Amino acid sequence: MENDEIHIIQRITKGETSLYEYFLNTYARQVFTLIVRIVENQEDAEELTQDTFLKAFEHLSSFKAESSFSTWIYRIAYNTAISATRKRKQNLSVVENNLLINLSDQQIDDALNDESEAQIEKLNEALKKLNAEERTLISLFYHEEKPVSEVAFILGLAENNVKVKLHRIRKKLYILITEAV
Repeated sequence: MENDEIHIIQRITKGETSLYEYFLNTYARQVFTLIVRIVENQEDAEELTQDTFLKAFEHLSSFKAESSFSTWIYRIAYNTAISATRKRKQNLSVVENNLLINLSDQQIDDALNDESEAQIEKLNEALKKLNAEERTLISLFYHEEKPVSEVAFILGLAENNVKVKLHRIRKKLYILITEAV
């Protein structure tokens, strides 16, 4: 599939712009889902999804196939959504670092793997309190099941940084869930 996409990109950059519809049809839902998880507003996400595809189209000639097209467009979508959220300067919950240090992985796993209806509701509320980057990390790694290497590329982070951030976010979610009791 990737070779097919590279061939389509080559044809688009040579003037067959109508072929760009393939990328819209293939990736629009995924891009929208990522963006709506970041900005938490459907109308804004629709607009930012359009912006993402427009930016991708305008810069298609700079696509070097160092990653898959989907990873490349996810990175554009992430940057577009994060820029939009920074402009809005959302007030976000901040968890004290010293609370994070004293938690065991077992405590966190037990709480986050509890699939009771009440616990899932608490988890959903806690997810809303995360900042945009944290929600994106959770979304890409757990919902989209992207490997750490791909998450790192999309977010422009080192793989070890992604692992550390995921670990800290899990702790933060635990605190937010237990505060909701």
